[in-house]
Amino acid sequence: MWGPSIIGFGKYHYKYESGHEGDAPLVGFSPRKAKISLYFATGDKKRMELLMDFGKHTTGKGCVYINKVADIDVEVLKALIEQSVRFLKEIYPNNI
Repeated sequence: MWGPSIIGFGKYHYKYESGHEGDAPLVGFSPRKAKISLYFATGDKKRMELLMDFGKHTTGKGCVYINKVADIDVEVLKALIEQSVRFLKEIYPNNI
């Protein structure tokens, strides 16, 4: 668990140029009242490409929101998870 409501898998340590640093899950999700929040790596161009074929969703700064699993392509979900982990391992090779 990451906080009271995020179910996360794996872990990486990040540090921004501003000096802010912390730990975050490689991927995660949170079943909310209105939507399901999915947490993938941000800043990855391949993520945006995969989302084009994902199905019905909306995006926020760091989240992808879906209403229900039936609205999305589960194979694309698997690809998003794999790509997120791959991307973060490239960006933070010594912090995973």
